[in-house]
This record gives sequence, C-alpha cells and structure tokens, in this order.
Amino acid sequence: MSIHSLSVDSSPVRATTTVVPPSSQTPSFIIDSKNKSYKHQYSNIYFLRLHALREHVEKSAATRWTNLPGNPSFVPRVLEVQPSQLCYIVGTVYMDMPLKPNVMDDIARDHSIPPPPPPPYYYSDEDQVMMEDESGRIQLVGDRIKSEKLVTGLIIGALGMETPDGKFEVADICYSDLAPQSQSPVKEQEDKMQVDTTPNLQDSPTDEWIGAISGLNIGSPSPSDGQIQMLVEYLTGEEGGLNDQISASQVSRLIIVGDSMAPMLVTGKGEADAEGDSRKSRKFVYDGTTFSSHPTLIFSGHLLDIGRVMPIHLLPGESDPSGIILPQQPFPRAMFGAVSSFPSFACETNPTYLGLSSNCAPLSRTLLLHSGQPINDIFKYLPSPPHTGLSVVESTLKWRHIAPTAPDTLWCHPYFTGDPFIIKETPDLYIVGGQKKFATKLVTEEDKRCRIVLVPDFSKTGILVLVNMRTLRVKILRFRGEGMTGGMADGEDLQTAESSAPDAMPLVEPESSVPHSSDSSKIL
Repeated sequence: MSIHSLSVDSSPVRATTTVVPPSSQTPSFIIDSKNKSYKHQYSNIYFLRLHALREHVEKSAATRWTNLPGNPSFVPRVLEVQPSQLCYIVGTVYMDMPLKPNVMDDIARDHSIPPPPPPPYYYSDEDQVMMEDESGRIQLVGDRIKSEKLVTGLIIGALGMETPDGKFEVADICYSDLAPQSQSPVKEQEDKMQVDTTPNLQDSPTDEWIGAISGLNIGSPSPSDGQIQMLVEYLTGEEGGLNDQISASQVSRLIIVGDSMAPMLVTGKGEADAEGDSRKSRKFVYDGTTFSSHPTLIFSGHLLDIGRVMPIHLLPGESDPSGIILPQQPFPRAMFGAVSSFPSFACETNPTYLGLSSNCAPLSRTLLLHSGQPINDIFKYLPSPPHTGLSVVESTLKWRHIAPTAPDTLWCHPYFTGDPFIIKETPDLYIVGGQKKFATKLVTEEDKRCRIVLVPDFSKTGILVLVNMRTLRVKILRFRGEGMTGGMADGEDLQTAESSAPDAMPLVEPESSVPHSSDSSKIL
C-alpha cells in the first residue's frame, strides 16, 4: 500500500500586535459629561498652556543664553523689561494679522450682504508679533522674528533688549525642545537592538508593520473605488502571488487617519443645483431627495472586509460627519454595521495616543495620531516655501504642542483645568493624515527619537504607508491601474513627495510590487 503525503497549508500567518494601556503622560481626548461645558472663557487655555510650559522654556533659555557675553538676565514679566538692557523673557506669542478672521468684524458686519470668502492664508507684510503673559503684552521686532516659524499660541523665550520706542528687539529665540521619552525596561531592551539609524539595516521576515491611510473620500464626485478595492484585496491577502501575500501578512493593523468620507452638501428641499437657473434660500436640514447613505454603506463594507483579518483604528477628519471642533470625538460604532461587533475595531478620537506592543520582539511603541487639521491651520500663518510639512510637524514636537493655533483660528473645546494638546511625552511614531504629499523623517535629540510620517490623501495618490514596528523604517505602496481616476498622474514620480523636504530620508531600493500597480512599493 502506497503512502501519500498529506498537503500542508503554507499560507502565511498574519502578524499581530497588542494594544497596551497608555502612560499617564499621554492623556485621553475623550470629553466626558463632566467636562462637556461651554461656559468657560477660551482665554483660560492660554494661561494653562503658559503655566505648563513656562518652566521648560525657562530651563532651555538659561542653558542657551546664561553664559553669553553681556550676561543677559531673566525678566519674569514682559512689562518689567528695562530699556537698553540685554535680557530674555518668556511668554505666549500672539500674531496680529489683518487677514486673520476676527469675530468682532463678523458681529459688526452687515448680514444682508454675503460675507467674503475666507482667505487661503493669513500672513502679510503688515503682520505684527506680540508676546504676552499675565502682566501684559509687548511687541517683538527684528530680523530674527521674520525668519522664524511663529504662530499664535506658542510659548517661547526671546533674547534681546527694549528699544527706545518700547518694542523688544529679538536677537534669538528658543522653545521647550523635545519632551522626555519613557525609558521602561522594555525600552532599554529595545535600545540594544538595531534601529533605523543603523547603516544597511535590513528588515526581518518576522517584523510587524502597521498600515496608515488617509483621505479615502468615499462618495466624492471623482471616486477612487478601484484603488480602494485593490487596497482591500491586498490587505486581506486576496491579491497577487505568494510573495505579495507574505508581504500583506506582515501588516498587523490598519490606522485610518481621517477624511474617510467626502463632505456632504446638505441643502434645502427643492434647491437648484450649482448649474441651475435659480437658487432658493439655503436651509440646513435633512433632505431625502439629495441625501444618500451609500458612502457610509460602502465604507462599512470595506471596513468589514479588512476587519475580518486585522484590527482597525478609525479617526474622524475634517470632511467626515463628525463634530468640527478639536478634539473630534469617536464615530458612533453602530453607524458602521457588522464591523462594529468586532472587538478589534476601534473608533478613536482625533487626535489620539495609541500604545502598541510587538509580539515578536521585546518592545512597545507610543503613537501620536491626528488627521492634519492643526498642521493645515499652521500653514495659513507661514509662507510655503520655505516652510514644509515636515518642518512644521517637527516644530510641533519642539514646541511640545500639537495645536498651538487653537483656539485662535482652530476651533477646540474650552478646556478649564488643563490643555490636553500639550505633548508631555515624545512619541515613538507621529502620524499626521490629510497632507498633500508623503514625507517622513526621524527626529533625534540626545536619547530621544521620533519617526514623523505624513500621510497623503489616498484618493489623490493611491498611497498606503507602512511602518516597521521594530526599526521604525517606512515603506509606501501605491495602488493604481490603467484608466483609474484616482492616484497620481501617469509619469509622476513618487520621489516628488520628498523633493520639497531636503531633510527627509532618501528613497532606496524598491521592494516587491503589487499586481496592477505601477511603482507600488518603495522603502525609506
């Protein structure tokens, strides 16, 4: 009797990571019933921010300027500065910008006339930079001010002296710099391992990767349904050969960083469309003739397909049906149908902290995630170029604040007891969605390091970003096919995503490709 060997299933096994409780230095952005109040003044946030960050800025300033020629002294109140005396002060930046929206102008405006469209940016030659604290306000001047990234809400230290006309001429500026980074026993073991900074570092087949996408824009006039379906099939291992399935199996979880659904135009019943001959008065009410639930149903179907094979973390974004003020609260799970019953499906706040532990190596990572509104708002204060997305995100780490322009030009909750947007612990991975281009950089300072990743709109670029949990290396997969409306234009090079950011890490050798996807994978 012949013995036939049994066939063995050689399909790859999905890599896994575990969510770990965040530390006390990574606050929750959930607004509970006790704090859901709008009776407090927004000015209180600035005092809380100054009180929390003043000590760190003073320490940084003393280290930087104490031994300078002229022996500059520290003046604790901005209105106590003495004329022609070299000193340094600490306070909150306020940008007096004529183009910036002003609520008092809105109140005084004639409401019978439609308001002008909001400007795309706020900066102009008439801008003035102020520094204020509990005692009062003083104007900052000088060439150093013009070359620095300054926005309303920053806590900075300024070195200089008062001029005869009562202004403060600035010679140098300092910030809090990077916040401490936790050094648990797990972290100490991790530091003995090879990391991203090691030359010629190679990825291991056992490494776990996490995926990040943003800007699916399901339901937009120019949908990227083909690319999204290719993305779902890749993540679920239904696309490509064995090598592609092995690559997909290393993705342990997916993070969706905002703008999953296109913004809806809610109009009054019977209103003519944009091309109609007439337009009735707009009524912001539900209209069954124009409203469609298909985007939510389509998105729920994709989440269900992906949720069967890996955990999903979903953040709301600017275009999503969620509250507009920061922090945006989690989506109601029930709106996504069957996937809501999966314990591995998590609706997160925007922004949010996430702790992940690797199962193949003794390490854990702290992730800071948000959908990009703070960065996009900061860009309204700064000319670009020379400023880039990478440089602005890196600056938020050195400022120790996620959203300094809130609540001045970025809507946020009127917190009374603390400012949750302060970065008390430097994360290992800082992912920002809703950006125009992909870019990444590893920021290091002494024993602290943080990988910054800017995630572009998937509907425009077809890019899925993958981050190695062990090494913090990054690779990108691009999904696009012939005749598809989404994704980059034919012939556009992925390296253009780095061209505007010279401080980004260079692109290196391409990895395995995804079927029907040109230039599908590059590693950083």
